[in-house]
Amino acid sequence: MTQFISIAPTFPVADVGRIARWYEDVLGFDLSGHFPDQEPYAWASLGRDGVEIMLQRIEGYQKPDISHLRPEGLWDAYIRVQGVKEFYESVRHKARINMELRKQGYGDWEFEVQDPNGYVLVFSELID
Repeated sequence: MTQFISIAPTFPVADVGRIARWYEDVLGFDLSGHFPDQEPYAWASLGRDGVEIMLQRIEGYQKPDISHLRPEGLWDAYIRVQGVKEFYESVRHKARINMELRKQGYGDWEFEVQDPNGYVLVFSELID
């Protein structure tokens, strides 16, 4: 029987090395792989606690801002965590916070971070 194991959002970026360092320094991810051996990297994989994000280089790439098409919010990755309140406190002064930590009507505590390329990551935890 087929079993899906995981998924890794893959973001196109202009400078893989610079953005990989941001994910390491700000969000605590580890660089788990990259190609080629030296910058400029064409690809990188970053991980933290079983969550993986990949970056692919497209020279000159700029993510289009289409947030006006969905005023309720537009996300690129939704990451479920344990300890969302502590994680929020550890990143709120280092990252661009699009939405402060708050309890949603459906019960999850969430906050949104925007990376230097404009990708929006939501960190969420269902806390009883």
